[in-house]
Formats: sequence, structure tokens, C-alpha cells
Amino acid sequence: MSEVNQNEPREITLSGMYQNYFLDYASYVILERAVPTVFDGLKPVQRRILYSLKEKDDGRYHKVANVIGHTMQYHPHGDAAIGDALVNLGQKELLIDCQGNWGDTRTGDRAAAPRYIEARLTKFALEVLFNGDTTEWQATYDGRNKEPIRLPVKFPLVLSQGVDGIAVGLSTKILPHNFIELIKASIKILQDKPFKLYPDFLTGGMLDASDYNKGKRGGKVKVRSVIKPVDKNHVAITEIPYGTTTTSLIDSIVKANDQGKIKIKKVTDNTAKDVEILVTLAPGVSPEVTIDALYAFTNCEVSISPNACVIIDDKPVFLGIDEMLKISTEHTKGLLKQELEIKLAELSEKWHFASLEKIFIENRIYRDIEEAENWELVLERIEAGLKKYVATPSTVASEVGSKLQLLREITIDDITRLTEIKIKRISKYNTFAAEEKITTLENDIAQVKHDLAHLVEFAVAYFERLLEKYGKGKERRTEITTFEEIKRTQVIANNCKLYVNRKDGFLGFGLKKEEFIKECSDIDDVIVFKKDGSYKIVRISDKTFVGKDIVHIDIWRKGDERTTYNAIYLDGKTGNSYVKRFNVKAITREKDYFVTQGNERSKMLYFEVHPNGEAEVVNVQLTQASTARKKMFDFDFASIDIKGRGSKGNTLSKYPVKKVSLKAVGKSTLGAQKIWYDETVSRINKNKRGQLLGEFDTGDYILVVYSDGSYEVTDFDVMNKYDGKAMKLITKLTEGLVVNVVHYAGEKKAAYVKRFN
Repeated sequence: MSEVNQNEPREITLSGMYQNYFLDYASYVILERAVPTVFDGLKPVQRRILYSLKEKDDGRYHKVANVIGHTMQYHPHGDAAIGDALVNLGQKELLIDCQGNWGDTRTGDRAAAPRYIEARLTKFALEVLFNGDTTEWQATYDGRNKEPIRLPVKFPLVLSQGVDGIAVGLSTKILPHNFIELIKASIKILQDKPFKLYPDFLTGGMLDASDYNKGKRGGKVKVRSVIKPVDKNHVAITEIPYGTTTTSLIDSIVKANDQGKIKIKKVTDNTAKDVEILVTLAPGVSPEVTIDALYAFTNCEVSISPNACVIIDDKPVFLGIDEMLKISTEHTKGLLKQELEIKLAELSEKWHFASLEKIFIENRIYRDIEEAENWELVLERIEAGLKKYVATPSTVASEVGSKLQLLREITIDDITRLTEIKIKRISKYNTFAAEEKITTLENDIAQVKHDLAHLVEFAVAYFERLLEKYGKGKERRTEITTFEEIKRTQVIANNCKLYVNRKDGFLGFGLKKEEFIKECSDIDDVIVFKKDGSYKIVRISDKTFVGKDIVHIDIWRKGDERTTYNAIYLDGKTGNSYVKRFNVKAITREKDYFVTQGNERSKMLYFEVHPNGEAEVVNVQLTQASTARKKMFDFDFASIDIKGRGSKGNTLSKYPVKKVSLKAVGKSTLGAQKIWYDETVSRINKNKRGQLLGEFDTGDYILVVYSDGSYEVTDFDVMNKYDGKAMKLITKLTEGLVVNVVHYAGEKKAAYVKRFN
């Protein structure tokens, strides 16, 4: 076999490089930089920062620059990465007590330079994060020091603070949850009770977690600003969504205004201690509609997709928040058990030596060593003297008698410690105090054993103690509610005008010299009917060709069940005239449809549109040349049903029609609509959500009474918005309705009762 020449260069394939180097790098980024462990909820840099702060802890603040420098002996990356991570930890207001300008997550302002700001661990962090006896250690990257593999955290930190991380091939996004709710949920887990958890953000706002999916991939939450009308000309944003800043929010509002989607006059940022963005409305613009438009077109509403990924056994694992909390709670219970076992061992050792010391002094065993000639003989005489009064696990049962039973054997170290007792201490030995100390140790040992035997109750008490000690001021900031979906087409400001050139067959918002139809928005759809019976839906644009002989043009709303088209047409194939009523609720854009049957020489004889399904009576005149005995008659559209847009219709006449003219418009044939009030969103709806207000038809109204004594009468437009928190009554305003009121007159300091219509 020929020998390999070591001097020849080896050939490494590109695929081999990818297989080795790329996977090594990906593993490093996932495990050492981007993704936290489930047990302590920390990324490596965060863990090293907290450990450094613990090492430097003396109760006083430390310059952040010094903390960064101290952390660099553990962390292989530069000071910038450590500084950013430290500021991020401090801004979460849980583990680090900050002093100085640490920036503001609400406004996006950065923290001051590290030399100007200071930090120390909070009392909560000192109590919950550290215990050298239960910590696993490893060598640092350069082998000069040791650092914790993970901190023995006795709290679901990963869910409390939330995590964002982008690694190679995966990412993690765990939303923050409420401190108090996490502790209560952990207690329920220990008690084997069901629990629910939803995110909570320091920035406040409102949260719709209907699709949260327990934080797993595929779920999402919607977060909204808190927006309140100040007066008819202003609305104020007082809380912002998680992940946004006042700057980015204002930029999105200005952009939406520039695009014409909302109409505002100006935006003023008055944020100081509390967030306040004051939006001044354009003249004649409704505050309620503007609020909906802000949610629809700006960062006042954001959608967040969680993706809970954590490290377990050096592997990334995708879990739900309920599973993570259960793991964390069990881990906390395990740590508490370890601490109790360590405490039990320490107490047992103290009891063991205290007992030996008492026997050694009270029985004057120390006198037995006065004549001992060497160290070995000293040890033998002390051991022999002790065994007269104590029994160990190896002692024969027949020799135990009334001797004190020790928990373990007597060692040379025990005897050596006895010889180190000073004569002064022996001379002042107090038997009563010694017995009291031993009794106290025995009581403590009994308590620890009881806690170990009732570990669940002990863990529950631990969480309850945390809640009582640190829960104040950590109440939920984000309101959990349900958002009604806002249809963008219904709240967008009319930023365009629709024109039509009937002669040449064009429509659009760029035809400003042509016939004006109505104001609209640039995301609206337009429906066009022509004389030959064809119709289509087109997206509004600057200029669009739709064809000549237009008989009707209007803005079209998808799913509109009330707008009804009443038509009479001539069928070109049979010569018969047909009548039909139909809706256009769904249709494909840019595709031709027909009111007629689509035959050649077909045409419209009569066409009317009614927004609430009204019917009319028309007069029909036949041609004089027709053989019909009755050449003029009335037809009532109410006599036929509203059918699908593709229906043929009913036969009106088999004879040629000369003229069709409107005689009278009747009432709606669709009947009254049932209206509900949904108190969670303070809106009325037709979707059976909330309180049924009744059936409403044309001319019906709603009465709303507020707690300040004011009331208003509104129509039943589903876009109406009410002040649900101030509302005392909402009902259908019917004839003869009697309202009973008890009210307090502030000036007269008296209560009054009244009844009125």
C-alpha cells in the first residue's frame, strides 16, 4: 500500500464545508446567543450579566461601564452586545434596579452612555435567581474562571420577561406575561387546577387574544392603542401597542394622512411621564370614525405572531406557554426540594456536633486526654468516652439502651473539632442554653422534614410569599378584550371623487372635467350597468374604460344584502319582456355579467336601484301595433321575490313594450333587521353578538342614556360607536316608551325621580 504524502494539500468539497462549518455555526447561534433555556429563561449573555452583578453585589449601585467590563471575562463578545443586553434587561423593570437615563421603550429613546448610568440587582432577583449550592458550573470560554451553566431560577422568568431572538434557521418570539397571573397559574398547576394565560405588556394597550394558540406557531394576537375622544375636534392616544414607539406610531399616522386614508389636521406628541399623542381632526370629521380609521390604517393596531421556542437538553423545542409554565413550575419545585435537602443536611450536622459538644463538656471527657502521650491516643480516648453516651448506626441494638442515637458515625473530623474547643468556652458552658439550642435544631429539622413530605404545599406557600412580597405594582396593564373587525372600506376617508364620461365609456377619479358621481376612496370598487344588460365590477383608478351606454354607476360593497336592483329587460331571442329583482353580493372583478339572458339584441327597458330593498309600482305601455287587448297596465315589483343575480326573472309581457315609467315607490320588502348591541366593543351589529335591541326598519331609532344624565337618539347604522363605560341604557326608541330615572342634582344636593316619554 502506497504511503500518503503529508505535504500534498487535502481537497475539501464545498458540500463538506457546509455540512461541518455551517451546522457548527448554526448550533452555536441557537444555543449560545439567540434562544433562552426553558429553566432559567435567559440567553447566555443575560445569564452572565446577572451573575456578574451578583458577584459585584454590595447593596450599592455600580456603573454600567464597570458591569460590562466585569461581564467580559465571561462573555466572548464585545462590550456593545453586553451593554445592549443589559439595557434591555433593565427596561423590563423586574431584575435590575436602574439609576439614571435608561431610555424609554415607549418613545424609542436610547439609554445614556454606560459611564453615566448605574445598576444593581433588585431584591426579587437576589431572592429568586441565585443559590450557589444548587448551581451547576462550567469553565468560561478562556478557561480562567467558572460560570453557571444556568441559574437556579425559582420563577417562570421566560414567560414574565418575554424573548425575541433570531438564530440560523429558526427564531423565537415569546410574549411577556403578567407577574401576578404567572404566580397564580403556577399555584394552580401545583394544585392540579386548570388555568389560562394571556400576554401583558408594559406599554398597556388593548389585547385580542382570541387566536393566541397558547403562544405556539400559527397563532397571533392583535394589540391596539387606547384612543379616547377629547372633544369633537381631538382624539388622544394614551397607550400604544407592544413593539411600537410613539415615533413610529406618529409616522404611520402621518403616512396614512398623506395617502388620504384618514383626515387629520395635525399630530402633537405630548408624551412625558404618560403617553399622550393628540390628534387634531380636520373640520367636519367624526372622532368615532377617525378612531376606527386609525386602527385600520396605522400602527394603532398591530398583529403579533408568537413563536415560542426554548432550549431543552441542548436542543431547540417549540412549546406552548402552558407547557413551558408546567416545566418551570416543576423545576421550581425541584429546586425547592434541593434547598430543603441541603438545609436538612446542614441542620443535621449542626445537631450532630452540638450533641457531641454537650456530651463532651458535661461528662468532662476532655479530662481523659490529660495523660495522653500522643495525638492518636487523644483521639482514641475521646472516641471511647463518647461511645459511653451515644449510639451510631453501626452500634449493636443490645448496646443502645438509653444512649443518644446519632444520625451518622463519629468521624476523626468530629473529634478534632472537639479538641479545638477553647478552655474559656468550656468554663462558661451553659447546659440550659445548649439544650435550648439542640431543641431549636430538632424543631427546625422536624419542620424541614414536614416540608419535604408536603412539598406541593411548601411550593404553593413559596409562590404565595412571592406574590405578597413583590406583587404590589405589578397588576395587569393590558386590557383583554375582543376586537370587532373593522372594514377598511367603511372607515377610510373619502380621498377621491368618482367621475364618468358616458359618451366615451370611461370612469375614474382623474376625469375631473366630466360628470361627478360621488366622493369615494382609492380602495373602493365601482359597479357599472349598461343598456345592453351587461354589468361588471372594477377597481377605481385614474381612468378605466368600461363601455358606452351606461345606465347606472355607483360604489359597490361586497356582501351588501340590502341594496336591491329592480329591472325590466327585453330578451333579444324571444322578444319577451322579463322583470326581476336581485342583489349583487359577490362577484369577480373585471368579468362581464348580464341582467338579461345574454342574447343578442337584448336591452334594458327599466332599471332602478334601492339601498333598502324598496319596491315600486311602474306603468307599462305596450306598442299600439301589438295585438294585446290591454295596452297599458301597472306592475308592482313587490309582487315578485328577490332572487339571485343569475335568475331569468318573471315574464312581464309577450308583446312589444313601448315605455315603462315609475308610478310610485313603496316600502322595503326585505322587512325589519334584527340589531344587537355588543358591550365588549360598544357597537351594534347584525351578527347576533350581545344584547338584542329589537327589529329595525326604515324610520326606527335607538335611544342611548348615559350616566351623566345626557342621552342621544341615533339611527341603526352598524358603524355607530357608543361610550359603553358611561352608558346606562340602550334600547329601541318605540312610540310610547317610558323612561324611569333616579338622578342626583349636585347643586341642590338632593336625589330626584322622574318618568318621561
